[in-house]
Amino acid sequence: MKKFLEIISDKNLLKKILFIFFILLLFRVAAHVPIPGPDPENVRNFLAEAFKGNSLLSFLDIFSGGGISRFSVVMMGLGPYITASIMIQLLTMISPKLEALSKEGEEGHRKMNQYSRLLTLPLAFVEGYAGIRFLQYSGSQAGTDFLGNITLADWGLMLLSIAAGTMFLMWLGELITDKGLGNGVSIIIFAGIIAGLPQSVGQAVQKIIISEYDPTQIMTQAGILVAIVIAIIAIIFVTEGQRRLPISYAKKVRGAKLYGGIESFLPIKLNMSGVIPIIFAGAFMNLPTMIGFFSQVKNQTIANAATWIQETFNPQGLPYAVMFFVLVFAFTFFSTFLYFKPKDVAENLQKHGGFIPGIRPGTQTEKYLSWLINRVTLWGAIFLSAIAVLPFIIQIYANVGNIIIGGTGLLIVVGVAIEIKNQIDAQIVTKSYEGI
Repeated sequence: MKKFLEIISDKNLLKKILFIFFILLLFRVAAHVPIPGPDPENVRNFLAEAFKGNSLLSFLDIFSGGGISRFSVVMMGLGPYITASIMIQLLTMISPKLEALSKEGEEGHRKMNQYSRLLTLPLAFVEGYAGIRFLQYSGSQAGTDFLGNITLADWGLMLLSIAAGTMFLMWLGELITDKGLGNGVSIIIFAGIIAGLPQSVGQAVQKIIISEYDPTQIMTQAGILVAIVIAIIAIIFVTEGQRRLPISYAKKVRGAKLYGGIESFLPIKLNMSGVIPIIFAGAFMNLPTMIGFFSQVKNQTIANAATWIQETFNPQGLPYAVMFFVLVFAFTFFSTFLYFKPKDVAENLQKHGGFIPGIRPGTQTEKYLSWLINRVTLWGAIFLSAIAVLPFIIQIYANVGNIIIGGTGLLIVVGVAIEIKNQIDAQIVTKSYEGI
């Protein structure tokens, strides 16, 4: 109650929160705008059947906020933008010019974002085409074609609508980042998952009712609920966990006054990259799905390779879970070293007269920070990867139905909620200092 009153009394904070709600309202409206072209009734009937037994479609639907299940203009969600951001970050690591640009402060950051935006547009067309082809391929396997007889102009209109929807979501995400709280991309994905929560709860209740309150079904659902609560507690513990590295600042004499001599600390979090590794890994795990429609090409070698990739990395198989684990693990380290660069931190400490007790400033501090980050991030990466693949493993070996959304969605929801909470606390603390 006290926190609520503090939020209400802070007009600037309240304005930011209301702004986020307004942007999310626009997102939910866009999620219900259908793609022009095919007959809406055919699409609705086809997707209703397709989502009943295809857990992969449900998994992909997370990142679009229900856009795929509604065949809406935002069916690709922010996937193309995430892919573009990953590509630009990878290029930064191998291109000296981009690396130098990334260090030019706010101006460099703005130019890097512009490159990501420009790359998002062609990727939206490519991924949009692949997504529609995948749905069409899924329909052909079931003996139906939800697209019907569409022309080249219809294809152009559909792809243009999907690209426009992706660019619109990208713009909304950047508005939240600039004028709201937290990371706009994460918040939009968070909103999409929360929007599907009532449906997930309804499906769980429906299973119990259909089974006529079978004790086994009730115990299964209760076990999943307990596991979710335990996972939430563990995620909060790891997300908030940090190693406090002591920092000392040397004393300086300026005129007749003595400055410095301050003892502080540098927080090294277990999971410094938040939910970004999950989002990155989820975007990459879409590739086997997109490659699947190449199984119908005339070239037999390409067709066989595409079929093997699609069958091997089926979400209901162990290789898919292993690959997802590896990707989340790798992206945790990748994202951590994007946000925390030991060399830059060591240089800033030395520049301001700071040092780690027992460690020489400069190169030795950089090496120590690299060693410490690797050691701390290792446990955070293992935990994050294990939580990410746990629902896959349960589904494979316990046969409890589709709980993939619960796993990946849980990580994103809890992570984003903690991030927003921390942002709100920071705003409240800032206001309290302004009043002094």
